Amino acid sequence: MNIFDYLQAIILGIVQGITEWLPISSTGHMILVNEFLRMPVTQSFKDFMELFLVVVQFGSILAVLVLYFHKLNPFSKKKEAREKKETFSLWGKVIVAAIPGAVIGFLFDDLISSKLQTPLVVAIALIVYGVAFIVIENRNKKPKIKGLSQLSYQTAFLIGVFQVLALIPGTSRSGSTILGAVLLGASRYVAAEFSFFLAIPMMVGASGYKILKFVLQGHSFTSGEWGILLVGMVVAFVVSVLAIKFLMSYIKKHDFKAFGWYRIVLGILVILYFLFAGKMFASVAG
Repeated sequence: MNIFDYLQAIILGIVQGITEWLPISSTGHMILVNEFLRMPVTQSFKDFMELFLVVVQFGSILAVLVLYFHKLNPFSKKKEAREKKETFSLWGKVIVAAIPGAVIGFLFDDLISSKLQTPLVVAIALIVYGVAFIVIENRNKKPKIKGLSQLSYQTAFLIGVFQVLALIPGTSRSGSTILGAVLLGASRYVAAEFSFFLAIPMMVGASGYKILKFVLQGHSFTSGEWGILLVGMVVAFVVSVLAIKFLMSYIKKHDFKAFGWYRIVLGILVILYFLFAGKMFASVAG
């Protein structure tokens, strides 16, 4: 491990922190970053980086827990009994919404990693969801759900079904859940917040699962790898705090169409770059 490895961790932490919360696809950006950084292609390094890209999400999750600690804490002494009950209910809805993605993700993780993580799949998902954001925003009506307490368990579960689509690389977890919530009648603010909270069990579960697989396969961490993981998580935490604050401030006055156009442009750039590089149909996963 050298200085360049830590620089890569910083760059990836920044990309993770921004793209995890904005509905623009972390996978699409990671593919381009990996391509331009020209990372080693040895199997051991690829195994570690696959783990790194999941574990670094702990930093992003910590940002949500810090920013929304009071709202997510059902035991806060500053809350009245009614507020505590609503907080427990919110966690119940988050757990219900996490079920579809957890089940499908567990069953098809290896298939998705080996078959779908290609530039072509990512580019198509970027463009399709970019168009979807624009179309949905153009037809968006006055929201029926203006607060998290108005979100029913049934609606929460359906948002979780939309999150399953995020298993397709390039789709964006936040993009899928936000689109789903808006389609189901939630305001942009409620859709974004619930997307943040839903990320907590999903990303913690995915990270834990990846670590367990890594260990069971006989891998172990060196002190340098621990250092890289720590640097990546710290950077992802700081950037995530800024990204979340930006998004919540932005959607108070704007819609999501700008993110839709951005996705379309990025998808086209991914197609053009990999076509010229002759790698459009090559699997990123190797």
